[in-house]
Amino acid sequence: MKRSTPAIGPLFYFGTAIVLGLYFTFAAVQGAFGLFNRVQIEAEVTTLKAQRDKLRIELAEVENRTRRLSDDFLDLDLLDERARFVLGLARPDEVIIR
Repeated sequence: MKRSTPAIGPLFYFGTAIVLGLYFTFAAVQGAFGLFNRVQIEAEVTTLKAQRDKLRIELAEVENRTRRLSDDFLDLDLLDERARFVLGLARPDEVIIR
């Protein structure tokens, strides 16, 4: 009777392939560059783009006010408004409601 020995080589290679496959699958989903982090980064990018657009609008408003108060182009109504707000001034014929 001939005894057959179990084939350890193919079993070892098959087991190694399964472990490596599981490791790379886990890394593709949960890793630093995985799918979950990609979704999180894309959500953060969307939030930051909205914040950037809001800041651009605010910057345009500030630039407009600065231009309107410059020496080259002086908006007297804006100057009057800012002086009243900053200095707390009012004309004698005005009624102040707080």
